[in-house]
Amino acid sequence: MVLQLLMGGAVSAINIAIHSLITVVVIGALRTSVLTAAARVGLQLAGVMVATALALMLAHTVEIAVWALAYWVLRAAPPGSDLLYFAFVNYTTLGYGDVTPVKAWLLIGPMAAMNGILLFGWSTAVLFEVLQKTIERQTSLVKSP
Repeated sequence: MVLQLLMGGAVSAINIAIHSLITVVVIGALRTSVLTAAARVGLQLAGVMVATALALMLAHTVEIAVWALAYWVLRAAPPGSDLLYFAFVNYTTLGYGDVTPVKAWLLIGPMAAMNGILLFGWSTAVLFEVLQKTIERQTSLVKSP
């Protein structure tokens, strides 16, 4: 059980690092973005939100691939299992149950789910922050002479 927790914790830490990096890139891109004229405020806001959501979805997809790689290295799923599918089902907490970990790695699926829940919540916070900061910057530019 300790090995399962250590390995799940290690994969989670890798994914947290990936998510941190993407978050820094997204926030940095927002800070350096040049806001255009007030006539294009809505279009720009939509563009910023779409770009942010796509970057975060890419981060989640990479993180799911990290879990799939871990399942492969640890041989945590039954032979012949689609490891990427298994990782998606666990990470998103979908939990179909059609693929389950081998007995020696029963905790790895719930740990992936815990990691996914945490990082989806983090992404939601980032999206909200980007929306809020973009609106604040646009409002200050529109008000300035």
